[in-house]
Amino acid sequence: MPNLNNKISNKIKVSLLVYQHMLATSLTLPVEMLRAGEAFALSHDKNGKSLSIELVGEDLQPIKSRAGINIMADNTPESADMAELIIVPSIWRNPRPVLRKHPKLISWLNNLWAGGSTLIGVGTGNCFLAESGLLNGLPATTHWHYAEQFRRDYPEVDLKPDFFITQSERIYCAASLNSLADIIVHIIHQYYGREAAQHVERNFSHEIRKPYEEQRYLEGAADRHPDELIAQIQFWMRTNLSSTLDLNEVAAQFNMSQRSFTRRFKAATGTKATDYWQQVRIESAKDLLSSSNLSIQEISFEVGYSDQGYLTRVFKKHLGQTPKEYRGLVRKKLFS
Repeated sequence: MPNLNNKISNKIKVSLLVYQHMLATSLTLPVEMLRAGEAFALSHDKNGKSLSIELVGEDLQPIKSRAGINIMADNTPESADMAELIIVPSIWRNPRPVLRKHPKLISWLNNLWAGGSTLIGVGTGNCFLAESGLLNGLPATTHWHYAEQFRRDYPEVDLKPDFFITQSERIYCAASLNSLADIIVHIIHQYYGREAAQHVERNFSHEIRKPYEEQRYLEGAADRHPDELIAQIQFWMRTNLSSTLDLNEVAAQFNMSQRSFTRRFKAATGTKATDYWQQVRIESAKDLLSSSNLSIQEISFEVGYSDQGYLTRVFKKHLGQTPKEYRGLVRKKLFS
């Protein structure tokens, strides 16, 4: 059993499972990204939390990865401490033989979940989570090549092969390394804040990708709620960004009072209507900045802002940069 009481003061404990035939980049990439987020955060706050990262294996024998890199576990499940975050790397090729050789790691995942850990599975590494039973009845994804095998082996898991990311409470599944990177940026945001997450994303992402929230299948997500009227209003908001109506007038269009609309929107989506509409406008502006030659003034009107100055203030508040700076950054990534 892991030592549930040995929590390190002012540290975020992260454990990564290691085993034969794992994809080395699904181990090294999240570690390097997390370290970059930690370094940025600590450079701005010396009293912030640092990372304690541990590799946990079935035993302490050297593991030779497919890349030819030798990896040594720091601990086994019997001696490993409780961790706040667990990452399960992807497996190179057929996962079944690997799973058969690691019963202690599979059992350990159940102990970690019961102790409050957040779990991230990558590609076929999600088979470890499925084998443990933790994914039964929950959404999950995996590498596309093994989707049908996964479905046959784990019929009780709600496989979502069309999604690169799934999330159910504290369990995340990534289908690929790119989607793992998006989850790690999301985790860094939770641990160290928006500026640290944006810093890591700018330095590790070589292409323009949609935000984490737009890629995932989230169990009980805001856009999958049962309130059909609120869903209709959300669709109207997404397709009428340039409208000059305020939200009270929008509610009136759907025969709702301001009070009822505010209450029902928050209950259905978990967020305020004003915050939702602003986020939709920001994402639309980002798309136009990266993919169109419209001026920033024209983009401001397209997304419902009265002038360029207001859009600039919104961007600096939420993204830490101006629309012009954002356009310059994404154009370099797209065309350089």
